[in-house]
Amino acid sequence: METMKPDRAFLKANQWREWRGLETDQKKGLPAPPPEKPYAETAVLIDLTPPDALTVGQMPLIEAIRRRRSRRAFTHEPLTLEELSFLLWATQGVSKVIPQDGGKTIRTLRTVPSGGARHPFETYLLVNRVEGLAPGLYRYLPLEHKVYFLRAGADMVGQFHDATNGQYVWDSAVVFIWTAIPYRTEWRYSIVAPKIIAQDSGHLCQNLYLASEAIGAGTCALGAYDQEKMDSALGVDGEEEFVIYVAPVGKVG
Repeated sequence: METMKPDRAFLKANQWREWRGLETDQKKGLPAPPPEKPYAETAVLIDLTPPDALTVGQMPLIEAIRRRRSRRAFTHEPLTLEELSFLLWATQGVSKVIPQDGGKTIRTLRTVPSGGARHPFETYLLVNRVEGLAPGLYRYLPLEHKVYFLRAGADMVGQFHDATNGQYVWDSAVVFIWTAIPYRTEWRYSIVAPKIIAQDSGHLCQNLYLASEAIGAGTCALGAYDQEKMDSALGVDGEEEFVIYVAPVGKVG
């Protein structure tokens, strides 16, 4: 048990007093990192159902909470594009954009809480069965509420299947893969950032659980994945951006 003490220290809030005395990048006046990764000007963006036009997800919250389970068996029914739009909005949808630094940077308020509204996550989607989307890898753009296609390949699903130790990837309609860009949180919180990012990822995935139940679907959050294989399959560097959480989603019987 002695070897676990450093990991337990990470979970505690003992660093806040030290943080208050640190000269963070925010205090130095350095610009805040952007809340969304850039994309190529030539990228073809795919429209999603706007949040104010959503007709799905009308289940009462109390019922969604009552039904919430980790779902490990999915039917072959696809998700509709509107249902995927709802899940993306529920987990990272932007409700307000706040200009900062004289309009040089922005801060966003979203459908999930995040320490200091830093929102360090990017959402990738491994699409198997979603109406209107070809199978492949996509990334969600929360500021635009759109997705864009990254790539496809005969071996790609197999790579993710291998990286998750065979957990539900083949059977799901879509796999949510969240990465963390830690500097978004480190810019403000420095040494406390790891704890905040861990807390924020829980907020994120719980919304996916409840939103999935509200459309007759389900999810099962995966923590037991191979980090290097997941980062490699996704195409991120594993340092400035790395996979933090994985959640297959599919319709349930």
